[in-house]
Amino acid sequence: MYSRVYVEITNICNMSCSFCHGHSREPRRMTADEFSLILDKLNGQTDYIYYHLMGEPLTHPDLPLFVKTAGERGFKSVITTNGTLLDRVGDELLESGLHKVSLSVHSFEDGTEEKFNKYMKTLSDFAVKANARGVIVVFRLWNKGFDGGRNDVIVDYLKKHIQGEWKDNSRGMRIREKMFLEWGDRFSWPDKNADVQGSEVFCYGLRDHFGILCDGTVVPCCLDSDGTINLGNIFNENIEDILSSDRAKNMKYSFDCRKATEDLCRRCGYAQRFRKQ
Repeated sequence: MYSRVYVEITNICNMSCSFCHGHSREPRRMTADEFSLILDKLNGQTDYIYYHLMGEPLTHPDLPLFVKTAGERGFKSVITTNGTLLDRVGDELLESGLHKVSLSVHSFEDGTEEKFNKYMKTLSDFAVKANARGVIVVFRLWNKGFDGGRNDVIVDYLKKHIQGEWKDNSRGMRIREKMFLEWGDRFSWPDKNADVQGSEVFCYGLRDHFGILCDGTVVPCCLDSDGTINLGNIFNENIEDILSSDRAKNMKYSFDCRKATEDLCRRCGYAQRFRKQ
């Protein structure tokens, strides 16, 4: 069983962040029927649904319905969001049975001080409400070295507005039970035009996770933004057949040998962090 499956319910985003690779696909939103079919086919494959590859999940009008439906089918829903739309849909989302939310605070790169403070208030208010309902909340600052000094301002704001322990841990800080701040380095997305990153390649793609784009394309990891490594389509194929294909099996075996059968994997900066594991 996979620890998680990334289901991209939309590739549409309301922001254009400098750290995001973006994609060249047609804008699309997954329908309720398509999402239901995916849940049927993922039965027994995982317990956790993550709602993104590209796109901002909160832009999808049916997101609360999707989360509720997934919960009724026995799945736990995990959402990563830039948080800019939480003031509109946050309460409805909490009613749907959310398991965990990661707030990418590093997404807010521009804007006036007034807009920034409003944004931070939206995030902190939602985090407190979600935490009170037992939802796991993570503030993400995956921009070390590229924050322009704003990370300190963000942490100071959160400490003033959220009471907690604020103790350091291996990944960042434990704010309180089920609420954390997580540090991360900025990384280079895999790109077919990027330089080869090194002779050794290791990845957890197809080992503990895989992804499904909003048109049903199955990809080996959460960073294949354009569906370059198209393993099949879940809308018209069995997921077991897709994951047991020669291409998928060769990819997984090659990672065991610290090699990559796919050119895109050799050009992935994120994979380099696993070289010594």
